[in-house]
Amino acid sequence: MPTDVVVCNGCCCGNTDKGHPEVPIKLLNDEWEKYGLNDSVKLRISKCLGPCSMHNVSLLRTDNGTTWIGNLSEDIHYKALVDWAIQVSEKSSEIEIPEILIPHKFERFDEVVIRD
Repeated sequence: MPTDVVVCNGCCCGNTDKGHPEVPIKLLNDEWEKYGLNDSVKLRISKCLGPCSMHNVSLLRTDNGTTWIGNLSEDIHYKALVDWAIQVSEKSSEIEIPEILIPHKFERFDEVVIRD
């Protein structure tokens, strides 16, 4: 399985009309390009991933499994995703998620299919 960071920007995530913080898509794309991450960690901007109650959801997929994080409300959360991807690209997919994201982890019980 490739290593992916899947960022929801769907019906609720990033929807400021619903009171949710904007998802910083440009920041993420710029950082992925700046650090040349797409060869080792694919950034995917997705429509709705499903757990809308957790708004601003992201999914980290590695050979070791998946990690769901939600309620991402500040650029520092998304910069932590970038930092994680940089570490994975330099070391391996066994890198733990950044400390700032640990309180945002949650379990998702339904399987999600990511289409290329």
